[in-house]
Amino acid sequence: MIKYNPKSWVQLIFAFHKSDTIRILWKELIYIGLFTVAIAYLEITYFPHATYLSGLTTVYSLIGFVISLLLVFRTNTAYDRWWEGRKKWGEMVNDSRNLAVKISTLQFDKEENDFFRRMISNFTFATKEHLRRSVNLDELQLTDEERKGLERKSHIPVEIIHLMFKHMNKLKSEGRLSEMEYLAINDNLDSLVDSLGACERILNTPIPYSYSLFLKKFIFIYTTTLPLAFVTTFGYYSALIATFVFYVLVSMEVLAEEIEDPFGIDDNDLPTDQLCETIRKNVNEVFTES
Repeated sequence: MIKYNPKSWVQLIFAFHKSDTIRILWKELIYIGLFTVAIAYLEITYFPHATYLSGLTTVYSLIGFVISLLLVFRTNTAYDRWWEGRKKWGEMVNDSRNLAVKISTLQFDKEENDFFRRMISNFTFATKEHLRRSVNLDELQLTDEERKGLERKSHIPVEIIHLMFKHMNKLKSEGRLSEMEYLAINDNLDSLVDSLGACERILNTPIPYSYSLFLKKFIFIYTTTLPLAFVTTFGYYSALIATFVFYVLVSMEVLAEEIEDPFGIDDNDLPTDQLCETIRKNVNEVFTES
């Protein structure tokens, strides 16, 4: 995730970052520019007196308004997904801290505290990789036996929660964990699983295919035919206008596509790596101080 000063207008205006849509769309901009120049050439060369086409300006204004409404809905939907993902990771941070504080005050022996200290942060690191559709056991703090067990599992975060529940049940059966203490810890473990499920819902539910298909086709047809309405007024400059409009509209779609899946490693994705490190640091401090 890019950290920046939102009040620095000059820096933002002249910044040219790799996430800038010009870097992403430069090939498409060239193709559209050439295509619209060709349309302008055909209209100027073969239909120089087709002044009736200038009446299309009003039609394109209305269509542009419709596209703007569609893009507002598109970007708002994508941002809602990004923000909900951030809220769920914030809940994971809080639940991890609460869980560490509760367990650290129960006066378990060093071995038990070490187990929960490792597994609480392991859950968040495993969740981060799971949401990226990958597995990285090297990031986890595991014993050889625990690693062998996790290597056979397809859903690492759920298995880590399973291990903590098994450990809690063992402590409860031995009389080292009361019913009230068990229920208090259970609430935080359930909340961690709920946050994981919410993130999976965001990840596995993209925008409907037909909507995305329609919007892309609509933008393409609108921008490539713009010269038909503007050639009589602007000549070949209408191709530049069409290319610029294409850049603006498609950039909004590209940005929406990037932030609607906020758990990857793109520049505008959530800082899940830093959040995991923060959780591990906080949990380690809690158990050290206890």
